[in-house]
Amino acid sequence: MMKLHDLPDERLIELFELGDIAAFEEIYNRYWLKLYSAAYNRLKEREAAQEIVQDFFTSFWVNRAQLKIHSSLQGYLFSAIKYSVLNYKRAENVRADYCELLLMANNSSHNPTEEYVTYKELMESINSGVEQLPPKCRSVFELSRNQYKSNKEIAKLLDISEKTVENHLTKALRYLRVNVNTSILLLFFFFR
Repeated sequence: MMKLHDLPDERLIELFELGDIAAFEEIYNRYWLKLYSAAYNRLKEREAAQEIVQDFFTSFWVNRAQLKIHSSLQGYLFSAIKYSVLNYKRAENVRADYCELLLMANNSSHNPTEEYVTYKELMESINSGVEQLPPKCRSVFELSRNQYKSNKEIAKLLDISEKTVENHLTKALRYLRVNVNTSILLLFFFFR
C-alpha cells in the first residue's frame, strides 16, 4: 500500500474532500512552509504570516465539503494565501486610517482652543468653497448640509429630479475635496 507522502496531490484532494484527516495532515505538512514563505515574502511580518496560514488551513479543513479544487492543489493553495494576504493588508490599512482619525480626534478634543480655531478655519474654508460653486449646485449643497433636507425634499423644493440632486451633491463634494484643506474637511464630515 502506498503511503500518503507518496500520493500525488490529486489523490490527496480526493481523500481530503472525503474528510480524511491524514490526507489533510499530509497537505498541511507538504505545503505549510511554502505557504508561510509566500505570505512572509509579501508581508515581511512573521506573526502575521503564520496567523494567515494557520487561519487558512483551519478554514480549509472546516469548509472541505464545499471546496471544489479545479486547478492544481498547489495553485489553489497559493492563490488562497495571496488573497488572504491582500485582505489582511486591506484590513490593516482600514485599521490604521481609523486609528489615525481617532488620534486626530482625541488630540483636538484635549485642547478646546485649538479645536475652536480649527473649527473656525474649517468653516471659513468650506464657506469660501461653497461660495465658488455654481448657484444651483450651491443651493442643493446648502439645503442638504445646512438644512438637513433629503434628496427627495430638495428635488421637490427646487423642482428637479432626485438624480440631478445627487449629481449636484457629487459635484459639490468633489469640488470641496479638491479646493478645501482635505484633512480639515475629513474631520468635518466624519465628526459631524
